Amino acid sequence: MTHTTAIDERLTELEIKASFTEDLLEQLNQVIVRQQQHIDQLIEAVQQLRQQQPQSSTSGGHNPRDELPPHY
Repeated sequence: MTHTTAIDERLTELEIKASFTEDLLEQLNQVIVRQQQHIDQLIEAVQQLRQQQPQSSTSGGHNPRDELPPHY
């Protein structure tokens, strides 16, 4: 094996590794984008739930006895 052939083989291996690394990076980027979309959806859902909450429970005037069943 000549010196040039060894260098060519090493270069080919590095190119293959770089290609796999680029593919992996693209896959990870897609995962991050999907996760951010899910986070955005969850934030929106939480905001909607907060808006639907009765005003009395958010005003601090909430009395825990109001939640007791009638037989107490």
